[in-house]
Amino acid sequence: MSVACEVWWSRPVASAEDHLHTLDSTERGRFDAYRQDADKLRFLTGRVLARLAVARRLGTEPGAITFDATCQDCGKPHGRPRVVGHDKISLSLSHSGDRVGVAVTAGTPVGLDVESVSRRATDDLINYALNDSERAAVNGLTADDAAAAFFTYWARKEALMKATGRGLKIPLRSITLSAPGEPARLVAADDALDPATTTLRDVEPGPGYRAAVAVLTGASVNITERWATF
Repeated sequence: MSVACEVWWSRPVASAEDHLHTLDSTERGRFDAYRQDADKLRFLTGRVLARLAVARRLGTEPGAITFDATCQDCGKPHGRPRVVGHDKISLSLSHSGDRVGVAVTAGTPVGLDVESVSRRATDDLINYALNDSERAAVNGLTADDAAAAFFTYWARKEALMKATGRGLKIPLRSITLSAPGEPARLVAADDALDPATTTLRDVEPGPGYRAAVAVLTGASVNITERWATF
C-alpha cells in the first residue's frame, strides 16, 4: 500500500488582519513575540496553511483544527506542531524567503524543508553540513551553482532530520546523500535513519528555491503538491 503525502505551498499573507482570528492564544503569543513583520507573517501563514492542509486531509473545516506545539525538550510552545485528537497525522512546516510549506501524512513520519538559493554557500556552511564526498560535488562550481547544489543538500538533510523528530541532534555530516543533480536518495546515515525505510524526494516550491520531503517508510510514496492562496 502506498503512502499519501500532501505538500502545500503558499506565499506569506500580505496582511495579518484577516487571519489573526485563526490563531489560538498560545499561537498569538508567539506571533506577537516576533520582532520583524516578515517573521510574523511567515509564522501566521504557516499556521493558516497547516490548518487548511490538515482539514482537507481529515474532511473537516480549518477552524476545527487545534495544534499542540509543546517542545519535547523544554516544554515551551515552539516545537513541531501536533494535531490535537489526531495522533496519526504527521505534520511538517517550513519557510524561507517568500515561500511557506506544509507536508501532511497519516501514520508515517514526514519532514519538509525549503531553502532560498539567494544566499551564498560559504565555506563555513559547506564544512558544517557536507561530508567529504558531498563537498567534492560542490567544489569548483560557480557561486550560483554552488549555492543551488549546497541548498539542495541542505534541504534534503533538514527534511530527513525533521522526519526523525531529532532535528540537529543528528550531525549533518553523518548523512550521505545522492548528488544534487541526481534523484534525491539517502545513501547512508547513523542509526537514526535506514535507507531501506526512508523515502526522500525533491519537491517544487518554484524558481529560486530548493525543497525536499522525507517520509520514513519503505513503501511507495505518492506525493501531491498544491498551491494555496489566502
